[in-house]
Amino acid sequence: MSSTPAATATAGHSAQTTTAATASKALTVGIVGLVLTGLGIAISPDKHGPVMSYLVGFTYCTAIVIGMLMLILIHHIVDASWSVVIRRQYEHFISAFKWLFVLFLPLMIFAWVKPGFVWPWMDLNHELHGHGTVGTDILYQKKAGFLNLGMFTGMTLAFFAGWVWLSSRLRKASFTQDSDGDVKWTFMNRKTAAFGLPIGALTLTFAAIYWVKSLEYHWFSTMYGVWFFANCIRGALAVGVLIMVWLLGRGDYKGILNTNHFYSIGLLSFAFTVFWAYVTFSQYFLIWNANVPEETFWYNLRELDSHGHTTQWWWVGLVILFGHFFLPFLTLLSYRFKVTPHILRRIVSIILVTILIDMCYNILPALKDDHGDSLPFLSLNLVWVLTSVVGVGGVCVWSYLKSFPTTKLIPIRDPRISESLTHHE
Repeated sequence: MSSTPAATATAGHSAQTTTAATASKALTVGIVGLVLTGLGIAISPDKHGPVMSYLVGFTYCTAIVIGMLMLILIHHIVDASWSVVIRRQYEHFISAFKWLFVLFLPLMIFAWVKPGFVWPWMDLNHELHGHGTVGTDILYQKKAGFLNLGMFTGMTLAFFAGWVWLSSRLRKASFTQDSDGDVKWTFMNRKTAAFGLPIGALTLTFAAIYWVKSLEYHWFSTMYGVWFFANCIRGALAVGVLIMVWLLGRGDYKGILNTNHFYSIGLLSFAFTVFWAYVTFSQYFLIWNANVPEETFWYNLRELDSHGHTTQWWWVGLVILFGHFFLPFLTLLSYRFKVTPHILRRIVSIILVTILIDMCYNILPALKDDHGDSLPFLSLNLVWVLTSVVGVGGVCVWSYLKSFPTTKLIPIRDPRISESLTHHE
């Protein structure tokens, strides 16, 4: 080891200027992406497409940050040692929750000013294809106590309040421990994790139901929250790998990260690849086997049009199958691939792209033509999806880089830091 851990941890301060410049660039890119999305909404004849695309980009980025919060909570509840040196980067990233709340406000404004524009059930006079209106729909009437604008607003505010509060507690305890080394902060974070995990599980589940699943509220699925959780964790692990490789290449993590850290996070990525496949296959199989119209229509929209012809979404489903499962499963089986940074970076990049496609698969088919068929995947809406991801993602990266120089690179006084620095398989 070329330098002591403490010296290496404090060496990050010499790169503050570079980090600040990168943060400014990230914010600039984010603002450009948001402005382009806003222009798309303004100039598009059908504003529905760009707004729904923005929902895709927002949900995608928020899912990754939620996954980071959940990983921190899991780290503390199981008292993990190997992930201590990686945890700090997640703690920086979850500072983005307050900015994500600000970025959700345009969607909230749409919900109040133009009910039904994004989420059809908000407008009781919204015409359903072959089902009359929302207000006369028996399925909506049974769910009206849950699906109403007031509940949607209150629950969304509760989601962000819970995420911001948990993030603030975790960050304060961890950062303060760098200064005084008091073990009480470790115990505080364990207590936070004890009640934070149920809060996180419930909020991410209801957020997925309100923001995404309710776009087609006729659909029933008891696994949707678990599907969303799987994507949250996989996205967070993937971004974690990208940060590890970036900091290692920049020299910040020199003498800190070893092969076993990459192996452990690669192994966890492999585990959640199998978990995602189990949940997704179970959902599809149970709906296919039961053959109940209120459930099967969701997949029919993503496979066939009203004339029984295969649509572009059927091919998207295959891309998700191979990009989400077969490719990462087969590659992450290899020990060498898990411990080789540049190879692991490519694998997780594919996972991140596939998660975005998965979000498109779950949200954009809610855009329908006059025949009730989902609009094609390859349409102008993809442009607005990309600008939205760049916009929201740029703000998240800026928040991370803005927090990065405010404390040590790693939790230097965490009780398990020595175990993490000498982590073995």
